Amino acid sequence: MAYQHLFEEIKSVSLSMFRKNFLGVYHGSVSARTSATEFMINKKEAIFDEITENSLIQLDTMTRDYRWNISSMDTIIHEQIYQEMPQAKYISYTMPPYATAYSLTHAKLSPRDYFGDLNIGEIVVYDPGGFHDWYDRAPYEITQFFKKSTCQLMLIKGYGLFAYDRDIIEMAKKIALLENSARLLMLNTSA
Repeated sequence: MAYQHLFEEIKSVSLSMFRKNFLGVYHGSVSARTSATEFMINKKEAIFDEITENSLIQLDTMTRDYRWNISSMDTIIHEQIYQEMPQAKYISYTMPPYATAYSLTHAKLSPRDYFGDLNIGEIVVYDPGGFHDWYDRAPYEITQFFKKSTCQLMLIKGYGLFAYDRDIIEMAKKIALLENSARLLMLNTSA
């Protein structure tokens, strides 16, 4: 594989996020930018606790060929973020259970724990409205959210979490901190 170091990073972080229940079997996406117009992303059938070189696919935004049909259903969202956010090196879509559950009944997530408050701060919960046409709107709306925000995390009501960063470990760390803060808020009955 031409980008062995990126493959190893994605494999390691995907396994860790799978074990934390942020990624499911065939659910979620992780990608890495490989050039100005190319990125590597998981295929539709990727199982995140066993990422292999065959689980990932290299795509070129300038050429939509057959490979796009076997890539993750989130591919177009990742592509749009990479095109509009040059600082994005890694992108993930996860569904951390506590953060996603918290998003169902709250308009923002304000960590009350030390690490969440220090490292993440308040996160606005994005309400996508109806889900019936969400995948048609998602590439544009998610990218616009990131362009207008300084936050690299987008918690979407009832859907999950999109994140991007220049460092895959930092991205995973922020996801874990957000999930821990949401878990503590859910366990605290006065939240």
